[in-house]
Amino acid sequence: MEQNKQVRATLKGARLSPLKGRLVADLVRGKMVEQAIPILQLTNKKAAGLILKVIESAVANAENQWGLEVATLCIDTIYVEKGTVLRRLNTRAKGRGDQIRKPTCHIYVTLLGKLN
Repeated sequence: MEQNKQVRATLKGARLSPLKGRLVADLVRGKMVEQAIPILQLTNKKAAGLILKVIESAVANAENQWGLEVATLCIDTIYVEKGTVLRRLNTRAKGRGDQIRKPTCHIYVTLLGKLN
């Protein structure tokens, strides 16, 4: 009897806007890992490289901890949440200052594989 096993990987505090990360995450949601990796490698976005690293980390977890094969792995859930916002000061005329907001995000990936 075959069972499904969920394997997770996360990246927290990535210097990326959550909105831009979600655009790339939507490209690979629900796909097999073997299909998702080439899509991310050919996507010309900063988020694609970060999400690719998280997926590769989850694949490594699946292989080393559970002995799952890459061919059976599917991206079950992938989502990007808002992290802390780094606030910086930009000096302006007449002694004023403007805020520069540098957003961060958390990337969560769950792969689904079959145990033999």
